[in-house]
Amino acid sequence: MTSPVASPATTAGPLSHLGMGFLAFVDHTGVDDAAGRSRGLDDGLDLFARAEGMGLDNGYVRHRHLQDYLSSPLPFLAAAGQRTSTLTLGTALIPLRFESAGRLAEDLATTDLLVGGRLRIGVGSGYAKQDHVNERAFGAVPEGVRPRVDAVLHDLLDFVGGEQVSTADEFFETEAEGTPLRIRPQVASLRSRIAYGAGSVASAERAGRLGIGLQVSTLQPGEAGRSFEELQLEVIEAYRAASREAGHGEGHVSASRQMLPVADPADLAAFADLIERDRSRQQAMREGGAGIGGMAVAFGRVVADAPEAVAAFLAEDRALAAADELVLALPFGHPYPVVRRILTTWAEQVVPLLRGA
Repeated sequence: MTSPVASPATTAGPLSHLGMGFLAFVDHTGVDDAAGRSRGLDDGLDLFARAEGMGLDNGYVRHRHLQDYLSSPLPFLAAAGQRTSTLTLGTALIPLRFESAGRLAEDLATTDLLVGGRLRIGVGSGYAKQDHVNERAFGAVPEGVRPRVDAVLHDLLDFVGGEQVSTADEFFETEAEGTPLRIRPQVASLRSRIAYGAGSVASAERAGRLGIGLQVSTLQPGEAGRSFEELQLEVIEAYRAASREAGHGEGHVSASRQMLPVADPADLAAFADLIERDRSRQQAMREGGAGIGGMAVAFGRVVADAPEAVAAFLAEDRALAAADELVLALPFGHPYPVVRRILTTWAEQVVPLLRGA
C-alpha cells in the first residue's frame, strides 16, 4: 500500500459535489448502574463529536427495536446536538410500521428545535419478515405492512407540514374556542428534511412525488444478473424524474456504502469477518443466489484497501455520482476503538481524496 497524495486545493475531486457523512450502530450496553450511564451511548456521542471535528458533514444512526442498538434515536440525536454545532444529524431509518404519526411529528419537531434545525430524518417500512416478534410490544398490523406504512407516512408529512387537525372547543385550555389546532411545535423547513428509504423503483417514485428525500443503502433489490450500481442508479433516476414531474425539483439523495480503508495492514485482522462476509455475498450474487425474504438482492462491494484504493473505487460508482450525499456505513458488533479507527481513516484520508482538497 502507498500513502495517499492529496490533490491540489484548486482541483475538484471526483465526488466533490457530495456531502460526506457516516452511519453508526450505537448501542445501549455497558451500563454503569452507579453512574446511571451507558458506555455504548457515551461512545456514540464521542463518535459524533469526533466526526464534526474531522470535518464531516452528516452523522446518522441506525434504529432498531428489541436489540441492543438504538431503539429511540431522537433523544440520542438531541444529546449529540449538544456536543456538535454544524453536523447534520439523522436516522437511517425509523420503521414507520411501529410509529404514531402524531407523536412522531411532535418528537421530530422538538428534537429539531433542540439541535438548531440540523435534523435530517430517514423513515421507511424497515425490513422485517417476522413481524409477529414485535406484536406484543408494538401491536399487530392487521391491514398489512405496506398500507400501514403508507398511512403513517402521509399523516406524518401532513402533520409536520401544518395540517389543521382539529378546532378548539369551549373546554380547550390555552386557546380560544374556534382556534385552529395543529401538531406543535411546527418547524417550517422540517418536512423538506424528511427522506424515505427505498429499494424499489416504485417506492423511489412515491418519495419523489411526495417531495421528500431518498435514502439508498448498501444492498439493492433487483433482478439477478445486474450490478449493484446499475440497479441503484435506476432507482435514483426514477426518483429524480418523479420529483421533477411533481414540481419538487431534483430532490435529495443520500447513498450509503460500506468501505474499510486500511491505514495500517494490521487493521486487516480486525476486519477479517467483514471481508469474509463480503466475499460470500459477492459469490452468491455471481451465482444468482443472493436474496432476502425471497427477493433477489445485490450488495455493494466492500473494499478493504489503502485509502487511495477505496477513493478510486468510489469514484467509479455511477450511482454515487448521481447522489447528493455519501454516507459511510460503519459495522456493528465491533469494539468502539475499531469503529472509531475506520471513521478516522475515512474522514482524514479518503474524504480529502474524494473532495480534491
